[in-house]
Amino acid sequence: MPRDLSIRAERHPEKQRRPDAPRLKKPDWIRVKAPVSEGYRETAAIMREHRLTTVCEEAGCPNVGECWSQGHATMMIMGEVCTRACTFCNVATGKPPEPLDAFEPGRVADAVSKLGLAHVVVTSVDRDDVGDGGAEHFARTIRAIRHRSPGTTIEILTPDFLRCDPSVLEVVVEARPDVFNHNLETVPGLYPEVRPGARYFHSLRLLQRAKEMDPSIFTKSGIMVGLGEDRQAVLQVMDDMRAADIDFLTIGQYLQPTPKHHAVDRYVTPDEFASYERAAWGKGFLMVSATPLTRSSYHAGDDFARLRAARERALA
Repeated sequence: MPRDLSIRAERHPEKQRRPDAPRLKKPDWIRVKAPVSEGYRETAAIMREHRLTTVCEEAGCPNVGECWSQGHATMMIMGEVCTRACTFCNVATGKPPEPLDAFEPGRVADAVSKLGLAHVVVTSVDRDDVGDGGAEHFARTIRAIRHRSPGTTIEILTPDFLRCDPSVLEVVVEARPDVFNHNLETVPGLYPEVRPGARYFHSLRLLQRAKEMDPSIFTKSGIMVGLGEDRQAVLQVMDDMRAADIDFLTIGQYLQPTPKHHAVDRYVTPDEFASYERAAWGKGFLMVSATPLTRSSYHAGDDFARLRAARERALA
């Protein structure tokens, strides 16, 4: 059973490099090749044909070349404009110009079928202008994919539904995604600078409630490092996640999208990522991915297969 979350984590004073501070030079381990393959172009064509938005492009993911070359893309539903203004994110912010598109779930399902995906990740912008935060839109998308591609496993990366009635989470969970993901993004002490519109313990409780509603669903969350956090704060986040019965942890390097975004405090070395991974395994996560280029949906299908196998071993 999930443990009590009433004990709050110790807050550590975190630092933030000024947005106008000189940008750090990227180390060799963070560099990736430009997307030029035929597979990349084919995936891009399918996205355009179905008038779909992907977080791969909108968030400037460094892995887009590799993933799209293999026919993998993370669908971003509910438009291209987010109602939040997180300082790490490259997605456009403001008032969304249009209501939710009722035909979008079907177009997503068609694209998943055409790509032949064994595992799909569906995420979204925050839509605080919509009464249920887009919960029903997520549910319709899940159902549409199940109808067109019954063999495809579905991972969703949701908003926090902070301004909604708590019951909206039931709408999403009852659609039975295979993985329910919501990213904490950073340590609590950096929330005022990095996620000013969010609340750390609300996000943590969202994940715990999803697991309580349906224990068969895998829960997943991730953070970025290199924003100004210290090691102890990262280890505390791991403990908080395990207290919320979260199965899968991802940790990746923060990359500053533009000079206007939160600055990179430092580039965390591969050895440090390996140390975080060992610590996470020791704390009891079923699956851990911690590398400089790790992102929520990076190698998500392979990781889901390992996650499922880990649960089967644990239950054996």
